[in-house]
Amino acid sequence: MTEAGPAVLVLLGHPRGRDSLCGALAEAYAEGASASGCRVETVDLSALRFDPNVVEPSPRGQALEPDLQALKESVERADHLVLVYPNWWGTMPALLKGALDRLLVPGWAFEETTGGLGFEGRLGPRTAELLTTMDTPALAYRLFYGSPGRRAMADATLGFCGIETTCFTPFAVVKDSTPAQRRDWIEKARRRGESLARGPRPPLHAALRTAGSWLRALRLQFYPMTLAAYAVGALIAVRESALEQAAFWLGYLMLFLLEAATVFANDLFDRDSDRRNRHYGPFSGGSRVLVDGRLTERELGRGAVLAGAGAAAVLGLLALHGLPPAAVAVVPVLAVLAIGYTVPPLKLCHRGLGELDVALTHGFGVLYAGYALQGGALADPLPALVALPLCLAVLPAILLAGIPDHAADRAAGKRTLVVILGIDGAFIAAAGLALAAAGTAVVLLGAAGVGLLAGVALVAPLHAAWLLHAILRTRRKVRAAARIDGLLVNALLYIAWFVVLPLLALLA
Repeated sequence: MTEAGPAVLVLLGHPRGRDSLCGALAEAYAEGASASGCRVETVDLSALRFDPNVVEPSPRGQALEPDLQALKESVERADHLVLVYPNWWGTMPALLKGALDRLLVPGWAFEETTGGLGFEGRLGPRTAELLTTMDTPALAYRLFYGSPGRRAMADATLGFCGIETTCFTPFAVVKDSTPAQRRDWIEKARRRGESLARGPRPPLHAALRTAGSWLRALRLQFYPMTLAAYAVGALIAVRESALEQAAFWLGYLMLFLLEAATVFANDLFDRDSDRRNRHYGPFSGGSRVLVDGRLTERELGRGAVLAGAGAAAVLGLLALHGLPPAAVAVVPVLAVLAIGYTVPPLKLCHRGLGELDVALTHGFGVLYAGYALQGGALADPLPALVALPLCLAVLPAILLAGIPDHAADRAAGKRTLVVILGIDGAFIAAAGLALAAAGTAVVLLGAAGVGLLAGVALVAPLHAAWLLHAILRTRRKVRAAARIDGLLVNALLYIAWFVVLPLLALLA
């Protein structure tokens, strides 16, 4: 046993303790983990003295008995938890359930928060695995019952407290097992302990977790609007002919990689604000992959560089086939504005320019990229006339998204436009810009005859009135940084009219 190895806590949850098959499995696992260089501690719950019932209104109001206090300290020392218990009536025995009821108290195991789903685990980044004996065949347990005990333990209990369950190993069917089978199971438990030398995650689990972390970092919920605006620009350029398919899809691949580089860089350079943010949600506060320990700063930085390099490589490939002159002017400016949102030396979001930057890149920039890569001429005013109301429609959503981040951004020294205007000012500005976007579409249709905006001019004023009512109603209630997810969805749906309706008109 080496002092440098990870600390492993083997928790035996069988009421008969060591005089059981679970006891033998726990002992074998501990031996294997110790041989792999881990520091191992084994706790037999059946040997502890504690009341398994929560008799106070809140479990944190009930003082821990000395044995439970010692168990709490063992959990705090551990890097990896191993729970060994029988599956009774689909889930854990009462002994283990009572210990967890008493031990996992709010304020220590988890806390309430206004961010995310309303709760945040405090026991991460610990990992755990489950070794469970059953009289139900393992396949039937999964297919017919949906693995209720595994899900309850891994997701609703350990996962809720921030502990990631990396492996579930069932041993079944116990009642029909032979001595030889039990010896094989005990040897399997020993090998599971020895496998900790390669880390707590099996290879497939580690690969899936890594892939999931990168998908989360990409924030794919924001990409469809980019593709739609890009397609509008491309179709405007070729309204009398057919799309150049290779240029279209290579161009979108370039934009996808550029957006990926941007969101990765945003997480990296906004990490101080994200760590302070107590009001994060699906549309604000970043992807949280750094805060939650899913990826390291080095990994995310490398991802941003590779995505940026990939975008440059695709641009080079486009250039080999002859890059239109307009694209030579548009694409580099778009790239600088996108990356410069948080990356030094521009750091536009720290100077009160971030919201305008997003509106320009996702309004004019993306639409003009599609237009230019299809050979459109910059002298044509139509793409600018279509992009202008879209740009104005983006601004309310970006301003409103800064309201949940307001306190964290200000504490981190980030001078967003919302920090400069204040929360009340941001609400007022968002309301005014929502009306301005709809009004601009109406004026451009009537005064300039921009037929592509006919649908927008008809629908957007109605949605603008609804959005204005929602903004003013929320403004009366919200005076400090707070979650406003419903209002953000409303504002994002408002943007959709300015992209989807022109796109449908072009396709028709």
